[in-house]
Amino acid sequence: MHDFFRVERDGRLLVVTLDRPEVLNALHPPAHHGLAAVFDDFARDPELWVAVLTGAGDRAFCAGNDLRFRAGHGRQGMPATGFGGLTARFDLDKPVIAAVNGLAAGGGFELALACDLVVATAQAHFSLPEPKVGLAALAGGLQRLPRQIGLKAAMGMVLTGRQVGAAEGQQLGFVNEVVPAGEALPAARRWAAQILALGPLAVRASKAVVSSGLSQADIEQALRVQETLPAVQRMRASADAVEGPKAFVERRPPRWTGC
Repeated sequence: MHDFFRVERDGRLLVVTLDRPEVLNALHPPAHHGLAAVFDDFARDPELWVAVLTGAGDRAFCAGNDLRFRAGHGRQGMPATGFGGLTARFDLDKPVIAAVNGLAAGGGFELALACDLVVATAQAHFSLPEPKVGLAALAGGLQRLPRQIGLKAAMGMVLTGRQVGAAEGQQLGFVNEVVPAGEALPAARRWAAQILALGPLAVRASKAVVSSGLSQADIEQALRVQETLPAVQRMRASADAVEGPKAFVERRPPRWTGC
């Protein structure tokens, strides 16, 4: 049990719900550290293969930093893994899906950008409004947004702080699917089910290769580096790497073990 969020295990799926609807699910240091511990556990748990992150209520996914808390308590330390325990977590090879059910502003948008997939309701909107209060989006948004949608489109959001709706977010490329109100979490579960049908170690290797490749200067270097990645080595040495081709030849569903 947690004071600021809810955690649900559903088979191989972990669902984390930010639960501070009275402040539009804005996060403060106790929530950041609690979420960091949750994602630490998720990363370590061999029985959990995919996570979904969403917000309580129908108004907001996450409104970012709880500025009222900050005004009353001063600046406090953030976990090493960043905003929500996720934005500076660079070694997590398990997929995380954001189910955005409303406002995703500032750190809330940065949380969504740090996820691997984003499902949003038609009413959802996204922004990095920090300059409006004399701050900057330093939880990864200023790095991830231009990488995901291109420089000029990103600067158009960053330098104005304007809100972008879910449909435009899909056109720009940071939203995977737009769904009706109330359908963000069911849609995210549907995406998760598709991922869970695949070889878990192959999924993790694929995510690790994509993430590593984005930091390499060219494709040749990226191809060399991918051979050194632990997730790729685990996949190749796994029983699942034998089971997958065997199931294909035998025309039956594979029985994945994650090892």
